[in-house]
Amino acid sequence: MSMVSLRGLKELIDKISVERNLPKSAVQAALREALLKGYERYRRTQNLDKHHFDEDYFQNFEVELDLEQEGEEGFRVLATKTIVEKVSSGDHEIGLEEVQKVAPEAAVGDTVVLDVTPDQTEFGRMAAIQTKQVLSQKLRDQQRKIVAEEFQELEGTVLQARVLRFERQSVILAVSSGFSQPEVEADLPKREQLPNDNYRANATFKVFLKKVREGPARGPQLLVSRAAAGLVVYLFANEVPEIEDEVVRIVAVAREANPPSRHVGPRTKIAVDTLERDVDPVGACIGARGSRIQVVVNELRGEKIDVIRWSPDPSTYISNALSPARVDEVRLINPDARQAHVLVAEDQLSLAIGKEGQNVRLAARLTGWKIDIKDIAKYDYEAEARNMAALAAARQAQEEAEYEEADDEPEELERPATVPSWQQNGDDFDDVDEVDEVETTEV
Repeated sequence: MSMVSLRGLKELIDKISVERNLPKSAVQAALREALLKGYERYRRTQNLDKHHFDEDYFQNFEVELDLEQEGEEGFRVLATKTIVEKVSSGDHEIGLEEVQKVAPEAAVGDTVVLDVTPDQTEFGRMAAIQTKQVLSQKLRDQQRKIVAEEFQELEGTVLQARVLRFERQSVILAVSSGFSQPEVEADLPKREQLPNDNYRANATFKVFLKKVREGPARGPQLLVSRAAAGLVVYLFANEVPEIEDEVVRIVAVAREANPPSRHVGPRTKIAVDTLERDVDPVGACIGARGSRIQVVVNELRGEKIDVIRWSPDPSTYISNALSPARVDEVRLINPDARQAHVLVAEDQLSLAIGKEGQNVRLAARLTGWKIDIKDIAKYDYEAEARNMAALAAARQAQEEAEYEEADDEPEELERPATVPSWQQNGDDFDDVDEVDEVETTEV
């Protein structure tokens, strides 16, 4: 069998494997694809005016690398052809009579593998350039595939990162999936950065892995964040043993890491709860003299953090969420639409609303209720009672109208559906306990 000689091929594969952190098998696969593309280019230049090749024309061709004998490395091009009575395409078929000269037992429909390696002098400069370009692209594709497989399961976790360089408004970081693993570049865009962070070369940060990009797009595959609510959850879980042991649990987080105004600093509200009577969940997160929460604040470069107690009672929960303001009364105006009026003293108005509305905005995101802050001294109870009664009447009228419309619809005869056993027992899997969900709100 003929062969195109490539001296030092084995050494080249070893070198690429080390430089690009790729297994040798991946480098060899990329090289085979690149050489096949180079062969296609050679064939197209040979038949420029005679024959037009379709995109799938060379699917029955493959490249075989010969790395056994040091100093005599190279490659061969092999074609799998089908045995036929009459040949219509010499690249895909071979005549029965020709094959039976060598293998008398051959029959129509069988396949044979033939060596179609071109002469070394014929494999021209353009084919070599094509091979080099394709090899470079295939190696990048292999790297992206390996990175995607390595970090796919780490989405939604926190990684240690080191600043490499800056590109436009993004910071390019180096992250690793584990001990002794090679570092991979990650993108920290402007919207995911913290305003108080100082991104200098080789500075280290904890980052939240938000997404692993797939496909051939250029640039870092990993999208990381310093502004994600998941980073706060991780830092508290790492610092508070009670959260790690599931004695205290984080129910909801509302974070505004990049406020709309530069006059307002970043702030986070976190709701915690426990089923243990003897455990104070808020105190566990704050720690003795604020030691635990201070570690989290330092990592987030001075971000304000409010830890509040979650409650199944909406009024209590809303009142706690507006901390540090003192709330006199919470009135649930429209429970269906989750609207509430919060009554505070005049000297607590600005504190409850917060600078440029930040406190009430975060409380609304944390609780999921639309909150209106009212001065208790100016609150008109009678007018609001009339409004509540009107809303209740309107809701009742709408429900009655919908019920009547349902009664007026003609009944359709349908075959009775098979009822699953868990429904026959009266179980309803749609009734999910809110306490068991951890909401993460990102801004």
